[in-house]
Amino acid sequence: MEIEEMIKDHCGTIIDVRTPAEFIGGSVVGAINIPLNEIPLRMEEIKELEKPLILCCRSGNRSGQAQQYISKNDIECYNAGSWLDVNFYLSQTD
Repeated sequence: MEIEEMIKDHCGTIIDVRTPAEFIGGSVVGAINIPLNEIPLRMEEIKELEKPLILCCRSGNRSGQAQQYISKNDIECYNAGSWLDVNFYLSQTD
């Protein structure tokens, strides 16, 4: 299943890895904010979230870094790029 389809089908958990200030300024409804620098400290919490994890940020760079780190812990996760793209995919649900 492609990331776009997972988002449209509301599979898993959306994690926004931007800073809290960025997240408050606009985010995906239902997304959890776990800033990139907190990922290592919050791995136990992350392990408990519904999989797959759909990661997003402003451009896809930080979510790509988060995806690399989280996947090394054998957790199914995907870099969905910009949170705006995730919002777009959600708006396309039937």
